[in-house]
Formats: sequence, C-alpha cells, structure tokens
Amino acid sequence: MDPDTVIDLDRVSVTRSGNHLVRGITWQVELDERWVVLGPNGAGKSTLLNLAAGRLHPSRGTAHVLGEKLGRTDVAELRTRIGLSTAAVADTIPPHERVRDVVVTAAWSVVGRWREAYDPMDVRRADALLSQLGMAALADREFGTLSEGERKRTQIARALMTDPELMLLDEPAAGLDLGGREDLVARLAELAMDPDAPALVLVTHHVEEIPPGFTHALLLREGGVVAQGLLGRTLTADNLSKTFGLPLVVERHGDRYTARAA
Repeated sequence: MDPDTVIDLDRVSVTRSGNHLVRGITWQVELDERWVVLGPNGAGKSTLLNLAAGRLHPSRGTAHVLGEKLGRTDVAELRTRIGLSTAAVADTIPPHERVRDVVVTAAWSVVGRWREAYDPMDVRRADALLSQLGMAALADREFGTLSEGERKRTQIARALMTDPELMLLDEPAAGLDLGGREDLVARLAELAMDPDAPALVLVTHHVEEIPPGFTHALLLREGGVVAQGLLGRTLTADNLSKTFGLPLVVERHGDRYTARAA
C-alpha cells in the first residue's frame, strides 16, 4: 500500500442486528488531502468516521488506517496516531477541568488531569495550539464555563496535541450560532491550508460548513456512496439532490458553498 494513503477501505460493510450501517464502500484518503463527508441523518457518516478512528471493525471488506489493517493491529496504539473530535469525546471531559489541561492530557491519552506530570514542552505545545485556535486568553478557564464555540475549539486543540497523522472531525460546527460557525470555519480553513497539517476528514450535514482549503468530498446516502472525488466536481446540484433526496440548487461563492431547495 502507498505509504501516503492514510485511509484505504475496500468494499467495506458494517452490519449491526441485521442492519447495514454502511455497505460496499471503497474509499482512499491520501496524506495531503482534506475530505468532507456529507449526507443526511442515517447515511452512515458516523459509522465511517468510527471505522477511520479504529473504533469499529468492518463486517465485510478490508480496512487499512495509517497502513494498519483493522482486525490485525493493536488499535490502542493506532488511536494514538489519530486526532478525533466528536461530541462523545467532549461528553467525557470534566466540566471543572481547566482548558489548558483538557489539551495537555491528550499527551497521555487520558481525560481529566490527576497526578501525572507533564513535560514543559507539552505545556508549551498546548498553549501554542490554544493560541492558534484563539483560546489563549481562556487557557485557565474551566471547560464547563465555555461557550459551545469555545468548547469546539478546545476539542480541536486537544485532537492536535499529539501531532496526529490523521484528524477526524465529527460535525464540529453543530450547535454553533452564525458567528461561532464562521469563526470555526475560518480556523479550520487555516488548518486545511497548512502543508504540515495532518490529513483531514470532516463530517457535516451542511455544505455551508465546508472550510476553504478542503479538496475532496464523499457523499453518502443509506450507507452507500452517491459520489466521491474532487470537491468542485462532486458538489453538484445533481449529486447533492440524490444524496439528500430532494431537488437542490447549489451555488459557489469563492471557496464557499450554499444549497437550498429548488
């Protein structure tokens, strides 16, 4: 397998209780690519992300992540190489935890700081990531006192803490108001355009949440692939209409997209 291929799914299906969560998906992500995964509720987006995170094994087909075959590798070791930002991870963060500690504890793959000691270099990295994401002034605040947008940015800083080779973002703009969404999209655009950033996969329902700098799109419906490829060629009105099951008009404004009912 090409060493620059970070995700390689070959005819992968995941079945639970007789239900196909994803079926027959073939998908490759390269090191320098930034992918958005789009689809309605129940399309299989979260299942696909859990596969890429090493948190699910395929029922059929083969899945390689960072060169390791799922089912044949130590997933605990694999997960240390993947940055993950999801609502499930956020729910495990103690509300009284200081923002800096939310980020720095990722160095030990734990949530909640106890008696472990951190190298000053780890603390400096955590502070640098918080600064990059506009959170420097809030580093000593308790996580539970943050706005939803501030929590999302803290989670992204935590996911970047271990310098991952693959970064997975599950609906990072969910629950944000317009200002919070636009701030987050701008910061993710900076990350996407950084040549030293890891490969990125972002799951969303909304084309408006796709940051500039993203290169590819995967469209899912009912567990299967509707279309995939370069962003500009894949985000067409026809493809999105098939994905969401109603006629849509898609417009592009510079590097941003909008969609509405036809």
